[in-house]
Amino acid sequence: MRKKIHILAMGGTIAGRAGDSAATTGYQAGAVGVEELIAAVPQLAEAAEVSGEQLAAIDSKDITAAEQLLLVKRVRELLLSGAVDGIVVTHGTDTMEESAYLLDLLHFADKPVVLTGAMRPATALSADGPLNLLDAVRTAASEEARDRGVLVVLNNAIHSAHLVTKVSTTAVETFQSPNGGAVGAVNDGEVVFFQSPQLHHLPNALSVSEALTVRGKLPYVPIFYGHSDDDGTLIPMALEKGAKGIVYAGMGNGSIPARAEEKLAAAVRAGIPVIRASSSVYGMVTKAEASYEQAGFAAGGLLNPRKARLLLQVAVCGGLSPAEWQKFLA
Repeated sequence: MRKKIHILAMGGTIAGRAGDSAATTGYQAGAVGVEELIAAVPQLAEAAEVSGEQLAAIDSKDITAAEQLLLVKRVRELLLSGAVDGIVVTHGTDTMEESAYLLDLLHFADKPVVLTGAMRPATALSADGPLNLLDAVRTAASEEARDRGVLVVLNNAIHSAHLVTKVSTTAVETFQSPNGGAVGAVNDGEVVFFQSPQLHHLPNALSVSEALTVRGKLPYVPIFYGHSDDDGTLIPMALEKGAKGIVYAGMGNGSIPARAEEKLAAAVRAGIPVIRASSSVYGMVTKAEASYEQAGFAAGGLLNPRKARLLLQVAVCGGLSPAEWQKFLA
C-alpha cells in the first residue's frame, strides 16, 4: 500500500524566487507555494501519495516561537489523526536545525517527520530543492524511518535532529553532524540507514507539546557568546528582562571568563538554570572547572547553544526538574 505523506511548507530558500536563473543569492524566500513545489517534482507521485499544506511563507531567519509552535501543533494534529504515514516539512536552512530539534523533543509517534530545504532558490539553474524534497518524501515513506524521531534530509544525507547543524554559509552540503555523522543516506532513490535509532524526545512529549501550543510562546532564554574580555555585563540585564534560563556559548570545553562566571553563578543562586555550551563545532562539553560544578552550571554535552536554548525553554514550560532535562544533555 502506498504511503500517505503530507508536506507542510514553511517557506525558505527551497521556495525562493529570483529574477535571474543564475542567481543563488538576493532572492525572495518563500515566494513559491507548496503546490508549485510539488508540481515541479512529478517523481513524488511514484514515491508516495503526496498532499501539501502551506503553514508559512517566510525566510527562516525571521521565524518566531509562535510560528515554530504552530508547526508543532499541526504536526501533532496530523500524527494524532492517523490520516498520514509520515510528514515532510519544507523549511529555511538558517533555523532548520532549531525547528527540527524542537519537533524532536516533542515527538511522540513512531511515524517519521522529516525536514528538508535548499541552499539555492527554486528558480536557480542548479536548484537543489527538488531532489531534496523527493529524497525527504522517500525517507518519510520508508519503513526503516519509523521510530527514529525527527530527521533532516538534504544533499542525499539523512541526519538526526539531535546532532545536525549548518556548517557552511552557502554550500549545498552545509548540513553535517560533526559529532556522530549522518544516520543514513538516499542512494539513487534507495533509503539506507547505517546507524541504530537513538531517540531524544521527552517521555511526556504529547502533554508538553499541548501545553506549549496553548501557551503560544516560549520563555525568554538568551544565549551569551563567550569572547576575550567578556565581563558578563549583559547577564544581569537579561535577568532584569525576565530570563528563565541562560545558555553560555563558551570557548573550547564551555569555558567561561571569570567575571562572566561570577554573574552566571549569581543567576543560578537566584533559581535561573544555566547551561554551558560551546562555540566550537566538534566535541562535547563535559565537566571542567570545579567552580562550574560548585556553581551548578549544567554541561551542555553534544547540544550546540541554539539547541540547548530550546531544551531549557521546553523544560521551563513543561515543568521539568533539572534531573529530568539534564538527561538530554548527552
